[in-house]
Amino acid sequence: MNLPLFLLLFGATVLSMMVPALHALVLNDHDTSRAFFYASLLGLVVFTLIAVAHAGRIGREGPLTQLLSLFSAFVFLPVIMAVPFLEALPTTRFTNAYFEMVSALTTTGATMFKEPGRLNDTLHLWRAQVGWMGGLLMWIAASAILAPLHLGGFEVTAQAEPGRREPAAGIRNAPVDPRHRLIRVTKSLLPLYSGLTLVLFLLLLIGGEVPLVALSHAMSVMATSGISPIGGVQNSTAIGVTGEAVMMLFMIFALSRLTFSKDTITATQGGLRTDPEFRIGIAVIAGVPLLLFARHWIGAYDVAAEENLYEAGLALWGALFTVMSFLTTTGFVSEHWAEARSWSGLATPGLILMGLALIGGGVATTAGGVKLLRVFALYQNGVREMERLVHPNSVSGAGAAGRRLQSNGAFIAWIFFMLFALSLAGVTLLLTLIGASFDEALVMSVASLSTTGPLIEYADDAPIRLIELKMAAKYVLCGAMILGRLETLAIIALLTPNLWRG
Repeated sequence: MNLPLFLLLFGATVLSMMVPALHALVLNDHDTSRAFFYASLLGLVVFTLIAVAHAGRIGREGPLTQLLSLFSAFVFLPVIMAVPFLEALPTTRFTNAYFEMVSALTTTGATMFKEPGRLNDTLHLWRAQVGWMGGLLMWIAASAILAPLHLGGFEVTAQAEPGRREPAAGIRNAPVDPRHRLIRVTKSLLPLYSGLTLVLFLLLLIGGEVPLVALSHAMSVMATSGISPIGGVQNSTAIGVTGEAVMMLFMIFALSRLTFSKDTITATQGGLRTDPEFRIGIAVIAGVPLLLFARHWIGAYDVAAEENLYEAGLALWGALFTVMSFLTTTGFVSEHWAEARSWSGLATPGLILMGLALIGGGVATTAGGVKLLRVFALYQNGVREMERLVHPNSVSGAGAAGRRLQSNGAFIAWIFFMLFALSLAGVTLLLTLIGASFDEALVMSVASLSTTGPLIEYADDAPIRLIELKMAAKYVLCGAMILGRLETLAIIALLTPNLWRG
């Protein structure tokens, strides 16, 4: 445990390559099995040599150093992950393989290969596995790395840092060793994350899904990566509404950290009943489909489609599941989403899906986007300003939900929103300069910064073929996905002189 964090992540990555190696061996795909086995073996040798050379050194690894290791992991680990991918698929280029791994590790889920048949089953498993590991990494990093630095959404909270407890009167909390915090959080969250994935996998398997698809979808839902070996859940012939309902149930874990962890002070102050993230998320999930359903109903009134209640119910369910999926930045589309669109002749509501992805899920979850807690801070500040217009001398109480925010939480949330908007404008400008149209550049920018890759296929009138982009555009999108995963404030924190003086 005295090894640097990046080296530990490197060791875990190369060791995980044994899973697809064994999978390919069982399928008698020896070329793919050798590609992953040799890459894993070579990586383990390199890891061992560096670990032996590092033995006896006790490095001073603080939170900022761990943040730098996390950033390095998102940049350089996909290079290692792309090696066996490229060996197993020699008909593609390294840039495409690197993009695929960055997209999976950041839980974005954008893919260069729109035709699922282009990849074999082992490569599909590897993509889903990398996405699952990326989700686990963010679960752990949010508590052990980002929270102590007041990043990742915790900059707007007053007392919700994971692992902190209210000290007794007159007693100051002793500083916690970052390594010990990382170990403690990993031991706490790894069994939970794995167990939830296993339960969802078994439920989908019982529902009639084939093992590879069930496992990939289970890992993708928990990681909110939206990776599917069949091009999406809408292409499944066995899952149906029941399977979508099960997946939607597990997407709740991306709405609020309190759904799976009690390591924040606010967990003892009302729980989910007073959690602003969960309440706003449920309101959006219920409100947006009802508005779409009302629009569909009004549009279908002239053609007497209101008499077909069964079709109306399927359209409502398609909107409900898709809204939940894109709000949590998973990006799965219901098999009845096409009915929800065409029932009243409504055009593709790409702006609605983009808006949901930009809002994002909860703080310290696998979801991307601006995050619901920041949206709540801005909303609460707006309501308070309107109250002051009517009663300038009034004094407002924070309430049970508002106590989670610090006094200047709305100001900090507004700063982040502006940085996010500047990042969106910058990525869009770069893509247009490289040669993409404005519509496509905007969709790709929102998809990468919000880590919602399926937006590239469903937000525009026609799916965008990423494989046809120029090489420079692909690397711009890679940088945008890393920026969207770590967030702008974390990247700015890496520029502090204190990190480089150490």
